Amino acid sequence: MRGWWWREMSGLVLPVACGGCRAPRTALCARCTRELSGRAARRVGPDPAPAGLPAVWACAEYADAVRAVLIAHKERGALGLARPLGVALAAAVRAALAQGGRGSGPVLLVPVPSSRRAVRARGHDAGRRLALAAAAELRRGGERARVLPVLRQCREVADQAALTAPERVVNLSGALVARRGTAGLMAGARTVVVDDLMTTGASLAEAARALRAALGPGSRGAWGVGARGPGDGASGGGGAGWGGAAPGGAHGVRCGGREGAPRGGPEARISPPGAVLAAVVAVPPMSYR
Repeated sequence: MRGWWWREMSGLVLPVACGGCRAPRTALCARCTRELSGRAARRVGPDPAPAGLPAVWACAEYADAVRAVLIAHKERGALGLARPLGVALAAAVRAALAQGGRGSGPVLLVPVPSSRRAVRARGHDAGRRLALAAAAELRRGGERARVLPVLRQCREVADQAALTAPERVVNLSGALVARRGTAGLMAGARTVVVDDLMTTGASLAEAARALRAALGPGSRGAWGVGARGPGDGASGGGGAGWGGAAPGGAHGVRCGGREGAPRGGPEARISPPGAVLAAVVAVPPMSYR
């Protein structure tokens, strides 16, 4: 009763409209909630997919109400939408674990990091907030889930909006690094890279590369030493092969650099030492079908 009263009073002072369709007096109406999380999550992937893209699950198409909700949360700071978006992302994570996961260790959600510039401009870290909401939803369902924000950008990247798919891969190649100790934190856990949206898959592929680099050749990753995880090999990531084995060196210290970028040839389809899954809220319609 008290929560209802507060929402009603705040709605009079600060009018609320649905983030998806602008219907009055609700943060997210029932119809838009169904658009966001009313479907079963499924395996998705862009075509063509970038080398190194992990197996990805999503539960909505990036169109109409879903697109409006994601933009309202990320760009306009509609923080009340974090929980319904977290519910949708959690559904995609559950599908990834059920269909592609192994073991029963804790679930680690690794958000794709935004640049500091973007976080300052938006006034909040939308990706991390979404991951926290999804982890809370997973815990409500009995999973031992937490957020592991171990990735960061280690060099400047261009705005992705105007870039083509190949240009996005080049733009992000080697741009992320995992902090020291990431391999130990991931040991025995089920790791899922999470984001609000996948378009070309370049961001998820780079995040997965950075985590594999942190694990190092022969390290015990999310699925065990040298394990062949879901999506590995030539059929991984919705049809694209994995990139080459993650480079060694100063794990979590320097950028991946061009030496860590996926290369062509048969060697580029060798399974990485530790598989990582991915989950997003939405993908473009052509990737969802």
